[in-house]
Amino acid sequence: MTARRHLPSELVIGVVGPYDLVERIMLSGAAARDEAVSAAAPESAFRAETAESATGSSLPPGPPAWSQEEPRGLAGGTLPRRLIAAAYRREREAPEKVARLGAAIDVCLFASPVPYEYSRRAEVISVPSTYVRLDGGALYAALLRASREHGHDIERISVDVLDRAAIDETYAELGIPSDGVRLRQDPASPAALAAFHERLWRMGETSVALTCLDSVSRRLTRAGVPVISIRPTDAAIRTAVWNAVLLGGHHRLEAAQLAVVVVEVPRLREGARRALSRYSRDELRLTVHRFLTTEAQRIQAMVIQADDHSFVIAATRGSLAALTSDFTELPFEERARAELGITIEVGVGTGRTAQEAETYARTSLARTRSATPTATAAREGQPLVPPPRRATALRTAPSRGVETLSRLADRLEGSDTALVVDAETAGRLLGVTSRTARRLLRGLVDEGLAWPLPPSRAAQPGRPRQFYRLITEKLEELEPSRTPS
Repeated sequence: MTARRHLPSELVIGVVGPYDLVERIMLSGAAARDEAVSAAAPESAFRAETAESATGSSLPPGPPAWSQEEPRGLAGGTLPRRLIAAAYRREREAPEKVARLGAAIDVCLFASPVPYEYSRRAEVISVPSTYVRLDGGALYAALLRASREHGHDIERISVDVLDRAAIDETYAELGIPSDGVRLRQDPASPAALAAFHERLWRMGETSVALTCLDSVSRRLTRAGVPVISIRPTDAAIRTAVWNAVLLGGHHRLEAAQLAVVVVEVPRLREGARRALSRYSRDELRLTVHRFLTTEAQRIQAMVIQADDHSFVIAATRGSLAALTSDFTELPFEERARAELGITIEVGVGTGRTAQEAETYARTSLARTRSATPTATAAREGQPLVPPPRRATALRTAPSRGVETLSRLADRLEGSDTALVVDAETAGRLLGVTSRTARRLLRGLVDEGLAWPLPPSRAAQPGRPRQFYRLITEKLEELEPSRTPS
């Protein structure tokens, strides 16, 4: 299904289910207009698109009695919403439909518990989700049809998908014992559910089968087994749409919450063990700033340099959640180590104001430095990000590369071009040929102890000189393991 672009403030609801139920859901509200969609589907699906005004509403009539208020948008006005249909022929197609909707929707509404359970097991649901309930009024209506229209004994029935507690509650309110009700709650394949109903009926234990799946109903009808389909009522559909709007609105508000990331570079802090020259400090600061700006552009965030050794990134909770795998990983840290060979410290915080979010982010950063076992980036006592994973590969770096880096760092200490060398300079400092020095520098790059800088444009013809930035920060991390016991 091709995702349609929508306004940032528009709430998009994906409706997943069989064609007839999806059509009922799409047409259940007093929508401003309906239009056909889904050219990729084998049959026509439906999309109801509404842009509400202050006096108009696309909600189904009759919201729950406890609230007569419309869900409000981020600016306090009525929240516009649009419904996108994802209809299928067979229940097993539900996970594929949900996966194809992807990030094009804010909330997913399933036509029954069956496609919801299939999609949940397939782990394709990535947005808040709900479904149209088939207990309550839908179950009452099915029992009434079975008893009055067909004359079946509703004390001896078989039911699938529904919950046992819901069935017992319904029978208790009707004053009928539920001991004779046979239930298979697990939404198995249509063939397995049909076999479950047919076996009980042929054994004489049930008089009729109540099913939530149309495919099971068709199988039982062909086998001559009395069957009643449990269909959602209009009230249940209106309630489900209302719940989907509330879920989507709450998720939108939560995603819009302000988030702040504080990034510090230990190498730039005052009192570092290996002091850098002014040129090297400026170069490292610009490198980190450029790296963070590139990363922030991926989530449309803003980077501000706070002081000589730290940066502040302002984003929203929703955009940052994608970068941190829903707040389970610290951002930027691993990529900075892998791409730049730089160790950075990261703290994440969210809050109602920028000051509150930054306070929690710096608290998180302090916990990171203290290496406490508690989680970092806490907001109001709730952990958001676990402690960063310290890389252990640095302690297993080849001794030859570390020795070469240490020799170069010692000979360059105090120089105006500290930490930046080319093959000719490295060969002169190490007492080897330029060809050997070039091979050693490439080895440092492979081991993560140096990284190549963009080649400078030479005025004369020929290959430009390749410079390398020595990552002497690795020597400090490796120094404890190199100290003899």
